[in-house]
Amino acid sequence: MDHGGTWVELKSPRSAQRLELNYYPRNTRFYEKFRGGSELDHLAFWTRDVDGEYDELLAKGAQKAVEPFSQGKYRFAFVKDPDGIWIELIGFGGSRRRGERGLTEGR
Repeated sequence: MDHGGTWVELKSPRSAQRLELNYYPRNTRFYEKFRGGSELDHLAFWTRDVDGEYDELLAKGAQKAVEPFSQGKYRFAFVKDPDGIWIELIGFGGSRRRGERGLTEGR
């Protein structure tokens, strides 16, 4: 991982669901942000419509975190649940919203 942490992905042999676990050691840039690498930092969900799911979650009361953006072949967005846990939406490609800038362009 480019942030120096470690990750593992767990998958049940009879399911398409996956659980990714991340750990950020003391000498990595995310250590302080995620309480010493031992707390839940976010949940991610794969979707075919990142923009649509993002809008629906906001309409249902989720807090805005990061508006939809594209990076490489993927599309991402983040909201916060009522407890402040970040929820990541990820999918392939997708269209950009009008005026959107990419992550590498100063997002």
